[in-house]
Amino acid sequence: MTLANATVQSGRHGPPGSPESRRGGTAPRINRHSGTWFLVLPALIPILVLSVGPLLYGIALAFTDAQSGRTRSTQWVGGLNFQDLLHDALFWDSFRIGLVWAVGVTVPQFVLALGLALLLNQNLRMRWLARALAIIPWAMPEVVVGIMWRLVYNPDAGVLNETIRDLGLGDGRDWLTGLATALPAVIVVGIWAGMPQTTVALLAGLQNTPHELHEAAALDGAGAWRRFRTVTWPALRPVALSITALSFIWNFNSFALVYVLTNGGPGGRTRLPMLFAYEEAFRYGQFGYAAAMGCVMVAVISVVLAVHLAGRLRGGDDQ
Repeated sequence: MTLANATVQSGRHGPPGSPESRRGGTAPRINRHSGTWFLVLPALIPILVLSVGPLLYGIALAFTDAQSGRTRSTQWVGGLNFQDLLHDALFWDSFRIGLVWAVGVTVPQFVLALGLALLLNQNLRMRWLARALAIIPWAMPEVVVGIMWRLVYNPDAGVLNETIRDLGLGDGRDWLTGLATALPAVIVVGIWAGMPQTTVALLAGLQNTPHELHEAAALDGAGAWRRFRTVTWPALRPVALSITALSFIWNFNSFALVYVLTNGGPGGRTRLPMLFAYEEAFRYGQFGYAAAMGCVMVAVISVVLAVHLAGRLRGGDDQ
C-alpha cells in the first residue's frame, strides 16, 4: 500500500482501533441545536395555544357573519365586514377617541415618570420607601383602581369635589358624566395607573448609566441640563423608545379601567375601540363584525411596532 492510499484510508476511516475504523465509516455529526427545541417547546406551546391560535381564529372570524345563537349557521362573507367598517361613523369616532386617549395618557405619563425616575435615582433619605410607594398603583388591579377613582370623582361626597368646596372654588361637578370632563377625567386616571411601570423602566435605564460619565461632565463644567442632554438622555433613549411604544399599545388596548369608570359614556365620549368591539360582540351578538374591528386594531398596533423596530434598527446602525 502506498503512502497516499494509506493517508486517504486513514482519513476516511480513522486511525486503527478508533470507533470510526471499527464501524467502517465516519462518525455521525452531532447537531448542537437538536436539543434546543425541547427546551423551548414548553414555553412555545402556551404561546401557540393561547395567543397565536385565538389570533388566527379571530382573523378568520372577521370574514364571516358569525352571530350569537346556537341554531344560526355561519356563512363566509369575505370582506363585507371591513366594508361596513369603512362606513361606520361610530367605529371611527371610537377610533379617534382611542387615539386621543392613548396619546393623552402616554405623553404626560412619560414626562411625569421621567421626572420621578430622576428624583428616585438621587441619593435621598428613605429612598427605598419612596420607590415602594411609587409602584403602588402598579400593584392594584384595574378594577380596583376604577372603583377607587369613581369614589374620588363622586359628585356628592367625592374627595375632589369636597376639596373644591372647602377651597371655595365652587360646588364641584359630576366629572365622569359631563360631556366635556369625562374623557379628561379618565385620562388622569390612566396616567396615574400606568406611571409606575414607566418609572421602573426609566429608573433601570438611569441606574445602568455609568456614573463616571456624569463625573467627567461635571468636571468639564457641564450643568445639570447639559449633563442630562449629553450623558443621561443618549443612554436612556433606547429604554425610553421601548417603554413609550409599549405604553401606547397598552393604552390603546385599554378596556377594564374605562369600562369600570364610565362604561363608554356619557354619549360615547369615552367609548374606546375595545369597548365598542366588546359591545358589538357581547351586547349585540355580532361576533364577525367585532372580529373585524379587532383585526383593524391589530393592524394599527403592528404599524406602531414596525415603526418602533425600524427606529431601533436605524439607531443601532448609527451607533
